[in-house]
Amino acid sequence: MKLYVYDHCPFCVRARMPFGLKNIPFELAFMANDDEETPIRMIGKKMAPILEDKDGHMGESLDIVLKVDGLSGERLFGGTPRREISDWLKTWGGTVNALVIPRTPDPVFPEFRTASARAYFTEKKEATFGAFDGLLAETETHKAEILKGLGALSSFLPDAEASTIDDIMLFPTLRSLSIVPDLAVPEPVEAYRTRMAERCGVPLVSELRKAA
Repeated sequence: MKLYVYDHCPFCVRARMPFGLKNIPFELAFMANDDEETPIRMIGKKMAPILEDKDGHMGESLDIVLKVDGLSGERLFGGTPRREISDWLKTWGGTVNALVIPRTPDPVFPEFRTASARAYFTEKKEATFGAFDGLLAETETHKAEILKGLGALSSFLPDAEASTIDDIMLFPTLRSLSIVPDLAVPEPVEAYRTRMAERCGVPLVSELRKAA
């Protein structure tokens, strides 16, 4: 069983999580961000994650989560996340993107080891989110905003020792925020994020930098 991903991608993090949380062995493959041929060959479009197994190829992160969830033990990731989690993600998604997207084409991620891959991502995302230089210039404003959101999140965090759909939805966003330097994440949120990264086997960006 092989999972093709981009390391920066929160949807790919979703798909990786049940393997770690349920101790299911798999092979992890990082695609270059400007490699269009590989995903198109497998699922007909440039998208990740992609699960390759005896049944063929599957895209869509939550479909992959559900399939992997059924491979071992009790099902853990069915249903829908708590309303507080869904609302939080919807409310703060724009602020997260403003902080994370312009920092994403970083060679700390395997998919951005080449200049062409970084340029490909930058061109695509600037067309949607605006010039990265402008977003980076607003860093302190966006940091102040997201700290309000993270403070509110502290009151309804999932249990880091449990495994539910809440984790599948929330942790990838918190992991994405780990690319933002000097972000004073509230202690309860940082503790949750760190523990979930350990349990999932999906390192935070700070850990990737240490290993680089």
